[in-house]
Amino acid sequence: METKDLVIDDRERGIFRVHRSSMTSADLFQREREQIFNRCWIYLGHESEVEKPGDYRRRTVAGRPLFFARGKDGEVRVFLNTCPHRGALICRRDEGNAEVLQCFYHAWTFNTNGELIGVPGEDAYGPGWQRGELGLKEPPRVESYRGFVFVSFNPYVEDLVTYLAGAREYLDLIVDQSEEGMRVVAGSNKYTMKANWKLLVENSLDGYHLIPTHQTYLDYISSLGTDDSGETMATRIPGAARALGNGHCVIETAARNGRPIAHWHPLYGEDAREPMGRVRQRLVEKYGEERTYRMADTSRNLIIYPNLVINDIMAITIRYFEPLAPDNMAVTAWHLVPKEESDAMLATRLDSFLTFLGPGGFATPDDVEALESCQIGFKATENEWSDISRGMLNTSPQSTDELQMRGFWRQWHANMQGLSHTDVQDGRPIEREPALATDD
Repeated sequence: METKDLVIDDRERGIFRVHRSSMTSADLFQREREQIFNRCWIYLGHESEVEKPGDYRRRTVAGRPLFFARGKDGEVRVFLNTCPHRGALICRRDEGNAEVLQCFYHAWTFNTNGELIGVPGEDAYGPGWQRGELGLKEPPRVESYRGFVFVSFNPYVEDLVTYLAGAREYLDLIVDQSEEGMRVVAGSNKYTMKANWKLLVENSLDGYHLIPTHQTYLDYISSLGTDDSGETMATRIPGAARALGNGHCVIETAARNGRPIAHWHPLYGEDAREPMGRVRQRLVEKYGEERTYRMADTSRNLIIYPNLVINDIMAITIRYFEPLAPDNMAVTAWHLVPKEESDAMLATRLDSFLTFLGPGGFATPDDVEALESCQIGFKATENEWSDISRGMLNTSPQSTDELQMRGFWRQWHANMQGLSHTDVQDGRPIEREPALATDD
């Protein structure tokens, strides 16, 4: 099947289908590496993870070993994790603090600015050998937005702010919740999933599966009582879905199970009611009632294309997934919190995070089981198509519709045909004087 035929997008009849070879083909997986992960902005980490000079963190991004470190000058830099000498890894631990970084193979030594500062037996090299040419290499592009650091291996990619498009609004809603800024809590959750990475994109934006898949959690949270509105998760308002441009998408719902920033729920205990009220008042004074409502009283799941999910729900989770094979991915999740939050409130927030989104929580095992089940089901190759048509003719898409998934898939389909983000609008090639394309 040709790439252009992998997606059926019939907007008149409201039919959207994706060929399941997109989830199983080794050839398409390799093409994703080339057309998407080698060309887009990809999330690396958060600046708060390297708070002090000498702090470093090791990551794998788009199949490449990287690390980022804060230099003595306070700047955060990103380096390819390979020695310019013979290729061995420089950082062999996931995190730490060091004044210098030394390759264990031949002891070439670098400072946290990436400069080569020590070479054993340097006098053995000839006059044409220049130490200054052999520092650590950086990816072609590195930029950050409000503490979120991205890299691109495409030197010609558009700037990060342009790439983020409508997703910037939602990152701002997250960061502005804090008076002193946001920080990533030390530690992470790591697990693998025997499923295609795009299934986790779909799942993260899928309000349709909440009630049938996570009924145990809904029963648990409802048993604790109601929030100040008198409603439980069982009476959750359907919410809304939006495609934000460049493949980024979001679903938003009313926060009926509480929000640790400033929407009280019995889950947090009576001691938290008054402090959360003070936070809410501060937000109202600074941002007004409407923006405070969005920060405190609504939850959102955001996908930043292609493989970063931010769950701003009963806790804020940064979830990055690294594709390993057509049927395998590595998932890492971090918890993002306001720097000024009290120890008691932080403990409550962390508990909420682990209770729902942790590897052993109510939700994540359910989702892993569902996605791995899908991957096994794809072996029934006689059923070739997955249907993503729900709500396609709905003029006010809800979180239980699938507009958000179609936004992702349209961008994926365009990129797989060799089109860049600047070449497409709503997942279609741009024509001269294009009309605005909408899902309805």
